[in-house]
Amino acid sequence: MSALDDILGSLPIDQLADQLGASPGQVEAASAAVLPALLGGLQANAQDGGTGSILEALGQHNNDLLAGGVDLSQIDTQDGAAIAGHIFGDQQDAVANQLGQLGIGVSAGSGLGGALVKKLIPILAPIVLSYIANQVFGKMGQGGGSAPQTSPSLPTNQGGASGGAPSLDDLLKDVLGQAAGGATQQPQQTQQSGLPSGGSIITDILGGLLGGGRR
Repeated sequence: MSALDDILGSLPIDQLADQLGASPGQVEAASAAVLPALLGGLQANAQDGGTGSILEALGQHNNDLLAGGVDLSQIDTQDGAAIAGHIFGDQQDAVANQLGQLGIGVSAGSGLGGALVKKLIPILAPIVLSYIANQVFGKMGQGGGSAPQTSPSLPTNQGGASGGAPSLDDLLKDVLGQAAGGATQQPQQTQQSGLPSGGSIITDILGGLLGGGRR
């Protein structure tokens, strides 16, 4: 199962719909558009020298947020807005506007798509970080909410190239590559929505907008 399917499957879509004043179908489709953008943005920043700041953020979000399904009361949207700011930088509004133009189950010109995307981004951003943190530190045997260890056996910038244990940098890039790559496979629940695939969202629609955050 892809990262996109894993995260979508953990979301309380009906509760989100009630909270955001949209239909469950709209929320599900919008989430399926926002998640690849967040994953792609993280990957773009990692590839452009931002692994240090990403790993620092992951260490603060290595928790059990997704265990048993996401509890919306545990989501800090102020934290989510800050995360999105670091991922997208000054391109955040442009990203939201581009995603909002996809026609997420709303009538043309209603503007609800863009408004819904902007509401979802700070909710989904902490969830994405928690998921990636669990994957990265889980591969190091540190998943499930424990803080990442800092020891010579867990280097951030050395290891993989010399044939030893992979570095955290390498693990992060590997996990993000798999997660963003998996997002190119459109989840079944959105295949009939008319939305582009995750890959099209990352490469064709957002293009150079991704990775606009802090390096």
